[in-house]
Amino acid sequence: MRIAPPVELKPEQRIALERLARQRSLPARVVERARIVLRAADGLENQQIAQQMSLTPEKVSRWRKRFLKGGMAALQKDAPRPGRKRTLTDPRVKQILEMTLEQTPANATHWSTRTMAEAAGISEASVRRIWHAHGLKPHLVRTFKLSRDPAFGEKLQDIVGLYLNPPEHALVLCADEKSQIQALDRTQPGLPMKKGRCGTMTHDYKRHGTATLFAALDTLQGHVISMYDDRHRHQEWLKFLRAIDWVVPADLQIHMIVDNYSTHKHPKVQRWLQRHPRFHMHFTPTGCSWLNMVERFFRDLTQNRLRRGIFRSVEELIVAMDEYIRRHNQAPKPFIWTAKATDILEKVKRARVNLHNPHSA
Repeated sequence: MRIAPPVELKPEQRIALERLARQRSLPARVVERARIVLRAADGLENQQIAQQMSLTPEKVSRWRKRFLKGGMAALQKDAPRPGRKRTLTDPRVKQILEMTLEQTPANATHWSTRTMAEAAGISEASVRRIWHAHGLKPHLVRTFKLSRDPAFGEKLQDIVGLYLNPPEHALVLCADEKSQIQALDRTQPGLPMKKGRCGTMTHDYKRHGTATLFAALDTLQGHVISMYDDRHRHQEWLKFLRAIDWVVPADLQIHMIVDNYSTHKHPKVQRWLQRHPRFHMHFTPTGCSWLNMVERFFRDLTQNRLRRGIFRSVEELIVAMDEYIRRHNQAPKPFIWTAKATDILEKVKRARVNLHNPHSA
């Protein structure tokens, strides 16, 4: 019987190997090698270790020899494997990256894997691997909007302060209009969902009119005060303010977060607000509709009830929205604002720097 070379471990080596053998975050092959060496150090032969760990004796022998030759470092790396040599050199990869970032194809706004492969003279799979390794996705684009409001910082801190630290004996409402909501009916009935097939609906539709939803979201409790109308002028906005004034208990101050739509600043609206001093208006910075929490509720309403809905009349549309809001108010869940004003300001500052120096981003 062939005797395997003995493995003798120093105390620090045994401690390190035992730590490796217990690790769950390391690759399984590294943990397995550490356990092989520990058993070899305990005096077991390759056949015995292979039987205990359900391995081949050749594999056990290989890692015993590699440890004796290279120590702990040998367990962390694999030997070079046979295969085709690399054909794309680093300068060639750098050239493809520069083409991706600094150039565009002659007849398109952005590169695809096929156009880049043709321009660079390499395979489409190679382009895909290079882009994936460097996190490049030329087919995707994200939209953004930086506010140019000169009072951006003050308005931001005011509104975020209301979210994070609302005043006592007051109600904070995020209010806005969702206008031109269309009552859409499909030209043909769709097919229901079944196993292996999603539901279907026609791409074309019939219009049966529009409606405007006025909504005010209670930022603390999550309740929504709503009103419907066919237009969204200052007259309708005043009607909505009167409804809020009637619904909210008289002993509470009302802080309303609204956008800069001209209706909200109409002279008649201003005069009404002067006669009702418990209303305090807080206007979002220009181009910052994302700062108004009611927009998040509008998104849920659109996604959950309107986008796939079929409405044969405006009345049917209003009934559907009213039912959605009624059920929402039965078990409201407020949206939790977590971003601090200072963090948002720092992010905006970085975005402005990158906007003026795009190559440094």
